[in-house]
Amino acid sequence: MEPIILASTSPRRQEILKNLGIPFTVMSPTYDEANIPGMKPQALAEYHSMKKVESIVRMQLNITIPWVLGADTLIVSDGVIFGKPENRADAERMLKTISGKTHEVITAISLFESSKQFISSRTSVNQVSFMELDNDQINRYLDTGEWQGVAVAYRIQGLASCFISTIQGTHSGIMGLPIHDLYAILREHGYAFTI
Repeated sequence: MEPIILASTSPRRQEILKNLGIPFTVMSPTYDEANIPGMKPQALAEYHSMKKVESIVRMQLNITIPWVLGADTLIVSDGVIFGKPENRADAERMLKTISGKTHEVITAISLFESSKQFISSRTSVNQVSFMELDNDQINRYLDTGEWQGVAVAYRIQGLASCFISTIQGTHSGIMGLPIHDLYAILREHGYAFTI
């Protein structure tokens, strides 16, 4: 298999590619994500993933690795897009917002193939339901520090998984790289990935 440039520094995305045996190198995209007024979350996630790929392609004018993979994950609750908490109080506010509710985890992936100058995208939409959390549960969780640096203050593969009552969708899509969609987009591009 040919190596892929992963336009993401996410340890979870790297872990998924490693588990699949896909060779890759990591490059940090230069694109700064911003909300675009009026753009729906699914379209915004796809736009961000494509822009991340484009930023790597622009940096690598003489691309020796012909494949660039980008991804973007958005978390949406009641129509509001949630980013990473700025501090503990912000993390507490986020957890109280999703407590006892279902929120969406939207992950878009984009793949660029340099030989054909072709880029395409796929989007995975997942529903995550949280149990009703009381203040003690929230504070004990916040004490762990696990909320730092992650959107809406939790990781599905961490301690907060205890709070998740149901998932509709895929675990990998919630982690930030939906495996089924990745497999489909690699096949669409003719990437030599066999199981």
